[in-house]
Amino acid sequence: MHIDFAPPSNGIYNNAGSSRQLANYLEHEDLERMEKGIYTEGFFNLTEDNIYKSTVIKDIDSNIGQLLKADAKFYAIHVSPSEKELRAMGNTEQEQAEAMKRYIREMFIPEYAKNFNKELSASDIKFYGKIHFNRNRSNNKLNMHCHLIVSRKDQSNKKKLSPLTNHKNTKSGIIKGGFDRVNLFQQVEQGFDKLFCYHRQDTESFDYQNMIKNGSIVELLKLQEKNIQCNEIKINQDSTKENKFSINLKNKKASNLSSNVDKKIDIHQFDNQKSNLCPSSPSALILSETDSSHNPDITKWQKKKRRRL
Repeated sequence: MHIDFAPPSNGIYNNAGSSRQLANYLEHEDLERMEKGIYTEGFFNLTEDNIYKSTVIKDIDSNIGQLLKADAKFYAIHVSPSEKELRAMGNTEQEQAEAMKRYIREMFIPEYAKNFNKELSASDIKFYGKIHFNRNRSNNKLNMHCHLIVSRKDQSNKKKLSPLTNHKNTKSGIIKGGFDRVNLFQQVEQGFDKLFCYHRQDTESFDYQNMIKNGSIVELLKLQEKNIQCNEIKINQDSTKENKFSINLKNKKASNLSSNVDKKIDIHQFDNQKSNLCPSSPSALILSETDSSHNPDITKWQKKKRRRL
C-alpha cells in the first residue's frame, strides 16, 4: 500500500486557496469513462456516496475559520494499493471500489484522526474521496487508487489539523499533539491486512521498504542477514518436503511392486489349480481320497470307473 501526502504547489495541489482546482481535476477521468459507457464513482465521505462536486468545494472552502490567507486550507492524500492488494479487494472494478471506500471509512480515516493525539474520531475529520481507475505512466494491469481532500480544520471548524507537521505527540509548547506519519502507515497497513485477510510478505511491508529507503548501513546489513537466514530456512523446508515426497514416492512404488508380485503369485497359483483340475490332463484322473471326498461328483465318477474295470 503506497500512501503519500501531495506537497503544496502552484498547480492543482495549491492548497492555500480554493479546492475548486483540485476537485475539477479529480473529475477528469469521469468524462473519459462516460464516453466509453463505463460506470464512474462520485465523491464520497464517511457516510455518503455520489456527492456533487459543488458540495465538496463549498464544504471544504467554508471550513477555514481563523486560517490566514497563506495557510493551507486542505491537504491532498493519495492511497494506492498494489496489484496483489487490489486482487484481495475484489475481482471487478466495482468490487474493488466498494472495498476501497470501506477501507477509507473503517480503517484509514479512524487511524488518521487518532494519530493527531487530540482525542479525535473519524466523525471529527472533514474529508471527501474520489476513486480513479487509471494511472498514467504505469504499466500495471490494475491501477485503482483513491484521492482524498482533507480539510485543515476539523468538523467543528475549531481545531487545526496538519498531517505534515514534524511534531509527534507533543504535550507542551504551542503545538499540542502532532502527527506521526510512520505510525499512520504502519497502522493502516495492519488494518488493511486484517480487513481483507491479506497475507503480507515481509518484502511488501512498509517497515521493509522504509528500511531499504532510509535505513543506515548497519540496519541494511542486519536486514540483508535476516533475508539470507530466511532464504536458508525456506531452502531447508523445501528440501525436507522434497525428501519426504521422494520417500513417499519410493514407498508407494515398493508397495505397488509388492502388490503386483502378490497378484502374479495368486494368478500363477490359480493357473496351477486350473491345470490340475483340467479334465484333459492325465493328472486330473488321479485324485487323492482327501480331495475327492470334498467333491461328490468326482467320487461317483471314480466308483463308476472301477465297476467298468
